[in-house]
Amino acid sequence: MVQSLLIQYPNHNIPVVIVPDIGTVEEIEKIILKAKADGGLITHTMVNPELRDKFNELGTFYQVKVIDFMGELAEYIDQHLDIEPLKHPGLYREINAEYFDRIEAIEFTLNHDDGLKPERLHQAEIILTGVSRSGKTPLSVYLAMYGWKVANVPIVKGIPVPKELFEVDPNRVFGLNISVPNLIVHRIKRMQSFNMPTETEYTSEQYVREEIRNAFFVFQRGKFKVLNVTNKPIESTANEILHIMTERYEYGGRKLKSPYREIEK
Repeated sequence: MVQSLLIQYPNHNIPVVIVPDIGTVEEIEKIILKAKADGGLITHTMVNPELRDKFNELGTFYQVKVIDFMGELAEYIDQHLDIEPLKHPGLYREINAEYFDRIEAIEFTLNHDDGLKPERLHQAEIILTGVSRSGKTPLSVYLAMYGWKVANVPIVKGIPVPKELFEVDPNRVFGLNISVPNLIVHRIKRMQSFNMPTETEYTSEQYVREEIRNAFFVFQRGKFKVLNVTNKPIESTANEILHIMTERYEYGGRKLKSPYREIEK
């Protein structure tokens, strides 16, 4: 709410400090004294009524402006529902953990698209690799929508793949294979979408065959699982990947997120 308001004041230069997990009167007093020393104000969303009241009382005592985002609404709901609240801070985040996990996964995937930040490949749960236009990006985003952190690495003839690709767990890496005619069609459509000439080395049959052969060498070197994506819908390939991941890591000592099945340690 604060950030939404401050954006209406360009160049405001007002620092915003977020202090999470406040659960004691001592912590509240410390924050208020800090705000007083800095000449700042405090906004809070305390759901515990006792701590909320203490925040407001100490703010008045120390003459620090305190804005309570929760109090009035919480009191209104308490009176009209006549139900005792749980008073459990962070409950919204816990209940919506799956949603936030998906947002985090999507951000990770977009930040690691097309070979970006190879030094962080070890943080990916799934890694896709293959030649240009083999469907790495749309498949990555689809998997990310279900909470998986995905990175994808392009294989370009004449350009070494990042060394990190061979340093990560190969069981998390999938090589995308596609037929020569199908790949040429995808590349021609791509060139046409940019109003560029379609008769180039990028779309020539000989060059495409060499690229696919080079990609196979990379797959073999890394001992990656090869998936044929020719004329296959994204959903089908995603199902195949998640099924393999489930089989490989069901007893791997960690929890995996999946839209189809959840495995607990």
